[in-house]
Amino acid sequence: MTDLLASLLHALATAIGRLPWPLQRGLGSALGGLARRLGSRESVVALRNLELALPELDPAARDALHREVMRTTGRQAIETLRLWTRPHADNLALIRERHGEALFDAALASGKGLIVAAPHHGNWELLNQWLAARTPLAILYKPPESRVGEAFLRRVRADADADRITQVRAEGPGIRQLFKTLKDGGVVGILPDQQPKAGDGVFAPFFGRQALTMTLLSRLAERSGATVLFCSCERLDGPDLAYALRIDPAPDGIADPETATSVAALNAGVERMARRAPAQYQWTYKRYKARPAGSGEPNPYADLEGR
Repeated sequence: MTDLLASLLHALATAIGRLPWPLQRGLGSALGGLARRLGSRESVVALRNLELALPELDPAARDALHREVMRTTGRQAIETLRLWTRPHADNLALIRERHGEALFDAALASGKGLIVAAPHHGNWELLNQWLAARTPLAILYKPPESRVGEAFLRRVRADADADRITQVRAEGPGIRQLFKTLKDGGVVGILPDQQPKAGDGVFAPFFGRQALTMTLLSRLAERSGATVLFCSCERLDGPDLAYALRIDPAPDGIADPETATSVAALNAGVERMARRAPAQYQWTYKRYKARPAGSGEPNPYADLEGR
């Protein structure tokens, strides 16, 4: 039954993903606009995050950014269906600009291992496909609670790259596998801006506020000696669907043995990317929900619970 339902989801995704781009663009924008008007969970959380992270914006500027964030969120959903269900070669042709690609080539050539930090910015599914076209890699992922959802994701994310992408569950054996991959000079991809479980992270500044942040990436970098690069595929302005590949070096201190230093560097790298194109960052995630013990700070989303 799980495989059958996953197949049905794939068929629906394919139908939407094969629509002409102007229609997909309009559909995505409409979905984002509707979510905003209805006060959906994603919309109210995004607005709260913009208030928390960008307090310097005046109400009019914040409202305009919120509108664009929701429009982008809707388009992201539709774009991803397109990328999942079309030939990867066609998808990669949508990358019209490449910045920092020499950094990636040098890291591969060094043989020291490479950690790709890929925040929820731009379209990370297209980035996965670009990475797989360049090198075999292991991608750390948090499995969905639904078995159907996990079966669906494994199907659409593997596709033509099934023999080049190893999807590693964010669990003990998976972490050991990542260490081995890096020690062997391989490539590992990690989403660095997910809030970890209690005990698996520490608090560090993110847009001027303390946020519970993973220590895994920095520990991997320190113990393996691997290079860390921040990578994304940002959408380009214009009527056509097109992206810019951006590869940036990690901030200094990303592999520092002092956890506070390395985790602060990690968040600085994510923030740098988000500030470059703020509407393309995923603001719909309750990043500040956990608060430092003893701080007395309330959960800033307490009034949004249930959404």
